[in-house]
Amino acid sequence: MKHIPRKRFGQNFLTDGAIIDNIVQAIAPQPGQPMVEIGPGLMALSQPLVERLGKLTVIELDRDLAARLRLRDDLDVVESDVLKVDFRALAARLGVAKLRVVGNLPYNISSPILFHLLEQVDVVEDQHFMLQKEVIDRMVAEPATAAYGRLSVMLQWRYAMEDVLFVPPESFNPPPKVDSAVVRMVPRETPAVLNPKLLEEMVQVAFSQRRKILRNTLGKWLDEKGFAGEFNLQRRAEEVPVAEYQALAAQLS
Repeated sequence: MKHIPRKRFGQNFLTDGAIIDNIVQAIAPQPGQPMVEIGPGLMALSQPLVERLGKLTVIELDRDLAARLRLRDDLDVVESDVLKVDFRALAARLGVAKLRVVGNLPYNISSPILFHLLEQVDVVEDQHFMLQKEVIDRMVAEPATAAYGRLSVMLQWRYAMEDVLFVPPESFNPPPKVDSAVVRMVPRETPAVLNPKLLEEMVQVAFSQRRKILRNTLGKWLDEKGFAGEFNLQRRAEEVPVAEYQALAAQLS
């Protein structure tokens, strides 16, 4: 029976064979690797992945799709909202230290998924995600650009990231109203040691009013924290490199 894409699940199914081949090539799956796919849908990506891996774990929220996926012996199906999945427990169940994570993420909850995985990055080997291109532009943005912001700082602290492939709307059914892209995210081996919650709070305050200099936003927050060190507040939030935000958060931590 044909599956009708469900808007509430943000379903846009990938149908372009050439794009699928390019994504699989970018992921480069090897036999026996422990890989988890978020939102396998109609298996456009799952099929070529499982052919190379031998076994694939998939996380699917749609009950009808999950039932269909369970008919296959080569798929380990986790029927759940990905935001409720404990990736550490999943790695332990599979008997591995690290997972490779892939997926065509629902655009309406892509940021929450990225932050959910950020909290469990210790069990992640790498991540390859298809996302709205605008989101990936923000993830990989350099300082002093319009795209640079909270997402850039939080993710670049923990991952080396690369925009690896452009995906046009006509590659999907139904076509989304935005351009898409594929990002590669590799956890850094030696990230700055800091309190992630503190970094997140600090960056949120800094970028709360992008046009104002930091003295008017972050300055007040630092005063409340009793910060007595040196930090140039005569800049806008987007002018401060990731390394400086990290160093400040490390001092406060």
